[in-house]
Amino acid sequence: MESGRVWFVTGASRGLGRAFTEAALAAGDRVAGVARDVEPLAESAARHGDRLLAFGSDVTDRAAVFAAVDRAADHFGRLDVVVNNAGALYAGMVEEFGEEQARAQFDLNFFGALWVSQAAVPHLRAQGSGHILQISSIGALGGFPSTGLYSASKFALEGMSEALAAEVAEFGVKVTIVQPGGYWTDLYTSSTATTPEPRYDGLREELAKQWAEGSIDSEPRLAAEAVLKLVASDNPPLRLLLGSMVYDLAFDLSRQRMDTWAGWEEVSRAAEHAVPAPTT
Repeated sequence: MESGRVWFVTGASRGLGRAFTEAALAAGDRVAGVARDVEPLAESAARHGDRLLAFGSDVTDRAAVFAAVDRAADHFGRLDVVVNNAGALYAGMVEEFGEEQARAQFDLNFFGALWVSQAAVPHLRAQGSGHILQISSIGALGGFPSTGLYSASKFALEGMSEALAAEVAEFGVKVTIVQPGGYWTDLYTSSTATTPEPRYDGLREELAKQWAEGSIDSEPRLAAEAVLKLVASDNPPLRLLLGSMVYDLAFDLSRQRMDTWAGWEEVSRAAEHAVPAPTT
């Protein structure tokens, strides 16, 4: 049996997924890299031979996802690290979203990760080990103008993943929610935008100015280096922040929430007073 871990990475052909895939291969591991278009992985597949299994799959198709995970497990004989990285950004104000775009955002960012997790857990449970990495976002720290549905999909991913972590722990399976800050990927350049409502033009201009003045992103390889340290840990965290900006923002937002809760403590506590169950 070959040594080294076996990875299953979605969205493996570009951005962070590509960086995770290349880093795992450079570490001597084997990777099943899936994406809708795996052509960008052709050169890497030729270079790494049978250590990289690259094939197309649509994570929004539940049956296709189960078939893809089974194919990877059968090919390599096991799965060790499952990385739910596939995702996209649908940009727009909450009011502007139609049903089709709202559902598409959740189908990819939330349901895709849910299907992969459901498909992978039986394999990991059977072998008594494994690590699922849910690639979330700075957008899950809070809701921000023009990325509300994106944030909502990542909030949903994190809520599901917290429950999953508690459910599979007894089987030796670990779950980590990875919250990256800004990286030079095509997340923004490939984003889908809503039809603009003119009343938000002023806010859009202000947001564009803020991003132009304050957006400094990092190389995806730095995120990959952090993930390699994460999967090598015997006691990985439930959550891992990637980047100074997202680290500082997480603490700032947490403090703001704690201050708000404390300011309304009297109202909160007055809203609860235990009484016997009502009789019918």
